[in-house]
Amino acid sequence: MKWTRDFGLTMRMLFTSFLLLIVYLIFLGILAALGFSFGFLLFAAAAMAFLQFFFSDKLVLWSTGTRIVGEDEYPELHRMIERLATRAGLPKPAVGVMTSPVPNAFATGRSPRHAVVAVTDSIMRMLTPEELEAVVAHEISHVKNRDMLTLTMASFISMLAFLIMRNWFFIGLFGGGGNRDSNAGALILVYVVSIIVWIVSTLLTRALSRYREFAADRGSAYLTDNPRALISALTKISGRMDYIPAEKKQEVEGANAFFIIPALSGNTLMELFSTHPPLEKRVAALEDLAAGTR
Repeated sequence: MKWTRDFGLTMRMLFTSFLLLIVYLIFLGILAALGFSFGFLLFAAAAMAFLQFFFSDKLVLWSTGTRIVGEDEYPELHRMIERLATRAGLPKPAVGVMTSPVPNAFATGRSPRHAVVAVTDSIMRMLTPEELEAVVAHEISHVKNRDMLTLTMASFISMLAFLIMRNWFFIGLFGGGGNRDSNAGALILVYVVSIIVWIVSTLLTRALSRYREFAADRGSAYLTDNPRALISALTKISGRMDYIPAEKKQEVEGANAFFIIPALSGNTLMELFSTHPPLEKRVAALEDLAAGTR
């Protein structure tokens, strides 16, 4: 199978970014009209975008407890990642290992030259070499498609709206100063607008995230020429999730958007805003690819 550029993913990333930019500008305009300093808002937005662009990968690694490992520690994993990266025409990413009973893998980084491909120690024990290679190829495909940065930057708007929704309303209500009734009315409006912006931006990024998983599954099939290995890996990982204690899944839920299979504990709203398509649809798409290679 030959790698072909996924124009569907490219167009979705561009269209989602355009829609989010419109939402973002409307959001800033409403905040400015309600008396918030427009200059301060732009400065804060630019500073947060800068930090997210350059440090989002480090934040993901830190939040998951992922450690960058040398070739002397995991030689087979290094060789596997290097081989797949070469096949994809990419520089070799840094290799990370996350200590967790949750079998999973993810990729992060702002560009192919600053990418990290990480796996949990449990997934290496659970999968066969062919299945692990298929999972790693899925993550390499995210690097090849450059969708990691798009998802990270797209999530910035929903994160900003969520922070305002969670904190600013109460700070304004109990901060004193000025006409308390007037301030409360304006801040209630900010709170409502923030909820709307958070919902819209979250739905847009989740839709993009679901499609990028399909694209990465296809990329894995292209790189390994073995879509059935990924089917087997996804089925094993999903089945194992039912036996992982909820508290262990909660420890890593913040990185679910990056994982190959989300670790949902059943206690959060993340199941209402799914970052991944249903396993059955992913398997069906891979089965179609497998049928086309026979």
